Amino acid sequence: MSETKIKIEDGPVAVTGASGYIGSRIVEDLLEQGYSVNACVRDASNAIKTEHLHEMNEKGLGGSVELYEGDLFKKGSYDKAFFGCSAVIHAGATVGFNRETPQEVYDGCFTENEHVLSSIKQSNSVKRFVFTSSFAAVGHPRPEGYIFSEKDWCGDNVDGYKGAWTEDNIAKNRDIAYAMAKANTEKMIYKAAQEDGGFEAVSINPLHVIGPLMSENHNQFFSWQFFILQLLKGKDFGFWDGKQIRPSTMLWNVVDVRDVARAHRLAAESLKPKNGSRYILSASDRSGEMFTWELQAKLKELFSDIGEIGGEQMLDGKPTNKTYDSPRSYCSLAKSELGLSTYSIEETLLATGNSQIRLNLI
Repeated sequence: MSETKIKIEDGPVAVTGASGYIGSRIVEDLLEQGYSVNACVRDASNAIKTEHLHEMNEKGLGGSVELYEGDLFKKGSYDKAFFGCSAVIHAGATVGFNRETPQEVYDGCFTENEHVLSSIKQSNSVKRFVFTSSFAAVGHPRPEGYIFSEKDWCGDNVDGYKGAWTEDNIAKNRDIAYAMAKANTEKMIYKAAQEDGGFEAVSINPLHVIGPLMSENHNQFFSWQFFILQLLKGKDFGFWDGKQIRPSTMLWNVVDVRDVARAHRLAAESLKPKNGSRYILSASDRSGEMFTWELQAKLKELFSDIGEIGGEQMLDGKPTNKTYDSPRSYCSLAKSELGLSTYSIEETLLATGNSQIRLNLI
């Protein structure tokens, strides 16, 4: 592993949110490369959330994982886990899919990240800090078909949000709170890294992440993989806008959870990212962008033994409702700079559904 930012012999890699859907795959990917991983979880004794992490040590993946307890809301909570580490991948966030107030979302995704930075500085060993941001920190109102890139920020085009994009509205709107938290965290960590000079900060911005689940706990309510499960169960899904359930019509822009995990590791290793680099993880090409009715058709093709696939209403083979053509975006920069190779949409959908069948969720 010459010509890389970090090497296996430089020390462990710490991963926060290690028991989560994305975090677990990051741990797995690192182990497959031979790294020692300090996996940070809230409660190491919670077998429902951590058993699959312990089992990774029995699979002969090459590396090893050790669990550490950490709490985003406690300063110094990660000092022990980060000590001697070459890199930190921060995939943790205190977001429970619509269970928190907007202000709690913001605090858990921004304010408390200062504690993570504090432990990184305390380590005196971390070279690269990779932050799991979100496409929410990128997207903003644009005409249909607009292709977003890493140069876009959610705070762009304020007028398109009818003046709602302000600090004062963080406590009032969950979507704004989440997007602003991710964007503000990115800017905060880039500035902190520049001022410190001892490490670099890089962000990964995933869009619609699906792919195989490792545990039943990864089927979190209102997650994208949960919506796929609803379709495979013959049901529709919808979005709560604060007043009512909106129809499931949307443009899916799909990326495999395993590709997201690999991108985090490559962002930690590669010499090409610099402090402030950010990488959108979305569809590899147009094949990964599907309106819900197109996704339904693909699921029917891949899971022909399932009686009925749910989704939006159709009439004479066409959707009854028009879908706004957005967001369009591609993981081109991650492929060109990080050398990321990606799963096909068919491979991702098959792996998602088969894992849900294996876990007896269907």
